Amino acid sequence: MIDRYTLPEMGRVWSDEHKYELWCRVETLVLEAHAAAGRVPADVVEPVRAAPPPTPARVAEIEETTQHDVIAFLTAWADNTEPRSAAAYVHHGMTSSDLLDTALAVQLTEATDVLLAKADRLVAALRDHGLAHRATLRVGRTHGVHAEPVVWGHRVADLAFAMARSRDRLRAARARVGVVAISGAVGTYSLIDPSVEVAVAEALDLRPADASTQVVIRDSVSEWVAALAVIATVCEAVALEVRHGQRTEVRELSEAFGSGQKGSSAMPHKKNPIRSERIAGLARVVRAAVVPVMEGIPLWHERDISHSSTERVFLPDAAITTDYLLHLTTGLVDNLVVDADRMRANLDLTGGLIYTSAVLLELVESGLSREDAYALVQGAAMETWNGGTPFRETLRSRAAASGVALDEARLDEICRPEGYVRNLGPLFDRLAALS
Repeated sequence: MIDRYTLPEMGRVWSDEHKYELWCRVETLVLEAHAAAGRVPADVVEPVRAAPPPTPARVAEIEETTQHDVIAFLTAWADNTEPRSAAAYVHHGMTSSDLLDTALAVQLTEATDVLLAKADRLVAALRDHGLAHRATLRVGRTHGVHAEPVVWGHRVADLAFAMARSRDRLRAARARVGVVAISGAVGTYSLIDPSVEVAVAEALDLRPADASTQVVIRDSVSEWVAALAVIATVCEAVALEVRHGQRTEVRELSEAFGSGQKGSSAMPHKKNPIRSERIAGLARVVRAAVVPVMEGIPLWHERDISHSSTERVFLPDAAITTDYLLHLTTGLVDNLVVDADRMRANLDLTGGLIYTSAVLLELVESGLSREDAYALVQGAAMETWNGGTPFRETLRSRAAASGVALDEARLDEICRPEGYVRNLGPLFDRLAALS
């Protein structure tokens, strides 16, 4: 991922420097387990442990010749080992994927911990914003068309719970990707004792794979990427709400606009939802990772490397982008400008059409058949749509023409927006308890 969208902590997780640090750690843990079991000389452990990781530049230089990244790494690290002869026991009984998959599991869990911390902050931001607007009336929209009165906090609560569930899915996926496989060339422990795998897993606070061939099958990694894609898409749902709310015709919501900020090189009046649009664009990047990574599940027999190049691109990019998305979305929510007066003005924009559902039920409960009541209310509503006459007036006229008596006092009572949200108390209680 380009530097523009890479935050330092997550960028460090996926850096080549950190990858080689993890490779050294895994290889050292394997060597320590061998030495503890008496399979290799005990005096080779300390020189290997003390050897600094090779630089990415040195590994890349050797790989130009070997065309094999793990061999290039082992050679470069051996060059850093004093005496170099101690390095002869590094990678003892292992295959490349023992190292690659185990170190990848560490990277995935490290990346997950960074993401979970940011997801917690976003959940809290959405929760607090929703509670702050539990009484902020606005019009609900279905198909983009005014429907019934709601409160802004209700929409935010829906997004808060969605992000909390998405975070919890990622937490569950962390447990499944956090596995160690130190099982040899085809996963049969032919040249390495299973106790080594157990020891390495314990040292890394991971667990041994249930089974492995030369690799750990990619169902769990696919689940992890899918969890990131869901998080990214919920971030986009937040952003989409803001993008709609900032449209000139709506103007209920807007992103913060800082002193000195510019919206357009040509039009000085512009205040554009650029953060929200960036979230929408980057969510596509994360979703794009799902299928390519999933296609790494079916490999030839015990292993091929068709998954390898895919994962080198998509795993870091998906993690780095999701990290940035969580950061962007939290900032968006924390600094969101809510125009409650405009929300209330838009609520009244259709001349009372938002109350047709309550009027329909009131007429049914007064004795009309549902069919007759629907026909009366819809006819009045269409007249309001087409001519702009307030709904109560068109309803009164059509009811009189049909010989239907209206209880005006009762209609006054039900044509109030507060009545539509009176039952949301338990929802906001649940929101307040969200963590």
